[in-house]
Amino acid sequence: MSIYLIFFIVLSYLFSIKCLYYRHRRTLVKSLKRVMNVSSSRESDGAETRALVVTAHPDDECMFFAPTIIRLVELNASVHLLCLSEGNYYNQGAQRKQELLNSCAVLGIPASRVTIVDHKKLPDDPKAEWSVSLVSSVIARHIRAHSVNMVLTFDGRGVSGHANHTAIYKAVSHLASTGQVPNDCSLLSLVTVGLLRKYIAFLELPLSWLLSSCLCCIIGSQGYRQAKAAMQCHRTQLLWFRYLYITFSRYMFVNTFQMIPQGPKNLKIY
Repeated sequence: MSIYLIFFIVLSYLFSIKCLYYRHRRTLVKSLKRVMNVSSSRESDGAETRALVVTAHPDDECMFFAPTIIRLVELNASVHLLCLSEGNYYNQGAQRKQELLNSCAVLGIPASRVTIVDHKKLPDDPKAEWSVSLVSSVIARHIRAHSVNMVLTFDGRGVSGHANHTAIYKAVSHLASTGQVPNDCSLLSLVTVGLLRKYIAFLELPLSWLLSSCLCCIIGSQGYRQAKAAMQCHRTQLLWFRYLYITFSRYMFVNTFQMIPQGPKNLKIY
């Protein structure tokens, strides 16, 4: 009897996840309008969204932001990617740049909307402390050049705790606190979750949906295959533990974001 009960509970849980995905498809546009302060009475899909995803290294776009990119592209949003290093930690920069372009093509971002920064003061190095003023100036220029109205990047914990990830958050927070962001531009940070939630794959979806966030992006089985194909473009990074990440990480299925507050913030600028 207990086996049947467990089977029923698991089946019900999986069914609730499927229902959650289809409900999410209907509500994502409303969430985007709310984030960007667009009137809900206006008839539109996501075409008015000009999003900039800011990452630190090639493969960040698919390891951490694939659900968001895939869903925005599906909604006809204009998605740009700004990668602040070429990933040259093991002297593979040239190869990793091409892998990034291939990955973006799979996710739906054309090469014309991908910018890869190669700056000696922004090395791919977890021990390097990136200059907040330098990173913020690069991001600000990109926002103005492409009339971006939504920036998405890491939060203060950077998902993995990588120093380059957290430096981007500090830079975007600096832009917000110093008034260097256009009034119509929203700044969002990808929520870092604990270890258990991080590695229970799609089973984490109901929790992400229920907990408070300003934007939640969920993909189904087709989107997951697309995200997996994008990750497989990064052949230099496909070590054994990457395959475990692809299989078990919730970031391959769902992204949740919080708004970066545009208020005074005491940041140390280098």
